[in-house]
Amino acid sequence: MSAATTDDTCDVVCLGESLVAFRPVRPGPLADVPAFERGIGGAESNVACVLARCGHRTRWIGRVGTDGFGTHLVDAIAAHGVDVSAVQRDPDRPTGIYFRTAGERATTPAVDRSPSAPPSESLSEVAYYRAGSAASAMSPALVPREAAWSGRILHLTGITAALSAECRDLLRHLTAPVPGRPLLSFDVNYRAALWRNSPDGPSVLKDLARRCDLVFVGEDEAEAAWGLRGAAAVRAALPEPGLLVVKHGAQGATAIARDGEALTIPAPAVDVVAPVGAGDAFAAGFLSATLRGLPLPARLRHGHLTAAAALTVPGDLGEPPARERADRLAALDDTAWNALRIDRETNRDTESTA
Repeated sequence: MSAATTDDTCDVVCLGESLVAFRPVRPGPLADVPAFERGIGGAESNVACVLARCGHRTRWIGRVGTDGFGTHLVDAIAAHGVDVSAVQRDPDRPTGIYFRTAGERATTPAVDRSPSAPPSESLSEVAYYRAGSAASAMSPALVPREAAWSGRILHLTGITAALSAECRDLLRHLTAPVPGRPLLSFDVNYRAALWRNSPDGPSVLKDLARRCDLVFVGEDEAEAAWGLRGAAAVRAALPEPGLLVVKHGAQGATAIARDGEALTIPAPAVDVVAPVGAGDAFAAGFLSATLRGLPLPARLRHGHLTAAAALTVPGDLGEPPARERADRLAALDDTAWNALRIDRETNRDTESTA
């Protein structure tokens, strides 16, 4: 698949920061890990990569430094089939990096292992080195609206809003309710550590979510950020989006339309290797099914199947299931779907009533 499209149109534009990710070569706290493997990370570029592997034309818009880390990110994302022609290189600011343990992201500030963060006994650690990064300089002046709006869907996340005041201005600019905008997809992605110095984060994220058409949020995130429990409460607080998807982790996900009609689809059992990246993969699977015009139950099931692929690998990006296989699994009857298990060794489905 080509790393660039031949014109200015694409299926999905994903805008946000991508970072070089360092994953430990063995389990344990960061203080005890002797070496790390290099990969890529970043919610928006993850979605772009997975969608490209699903056969869609995607473009990632971001900013990286002119350093070697920036070159690695652009090359690695392009290798997944993503158009990187709109990525900007900043000679004065670095590319962001981070180190993490194998645990999932948390919704409390203790996961931030930046130099100013207090010590923690948490087994899930993420040390971000992204302050002053090239991506944090994104602004309406640097990212033209016409570039961000060049796809059928624009996918954004709350992580970008946490990077800087300029980034928040950019997201408000891109989500303005004016004619010509594409379908706006927004993953709340609440990271308490990133909002440590900006306590207005929860209100910022709520305001941005209310300006979008399709919103993804984890049930745990909604409670941590807004004190809301349950999908119905989240929907009541976000009445504007055409569709809200509340993720319940291993239990599944609930989609609620603006009129209040709700649908819950359980997630298949998965032999989990690492939970990082599953939320981005879920969004990609759901968006892929949306682009194909599939009904809502199939969109939720495709989201679960793509998330399962991410759960069965140690990095952020798993190989999404082939379309034929995903369509076959998404079409299972409820009994067969509820018995489905995704095996981590083969990333193949096992249909069993056991």
